[in-house]
Amino acid sequence: MSEKMPSNMPANISATAAFDNSHYEQACDQAIAMCDGNLRSTIKALIMANEYLEAELAELQAAISAGCIPDASRNGIRSKSSAA
Repeated sequence: MSEKMPSNMPANISATAAFDNSHYEQACDQAIAMCDGNLRSTIKALIMANEYLEAELAELQAAISAGCIPDASRNGIRSKSSAA
């Protein structure tokens, strides 16, 4: 089975990094194992986790837009995430 680079893959990711998917293979195996090998349950759990993260992101974006997070904290958050 040949793998294609997703069309939404950022241009700055090298081809080597894009095709080094051992990390993703391990994560898939772990997720499937956590659902006792049931692929439907695994997909459902991943969709639910993604929806939760999307809701968290929307709440954080709304809080920032409303000015609930001071600029100093916002800059600290950015510098921490860019250092990772």
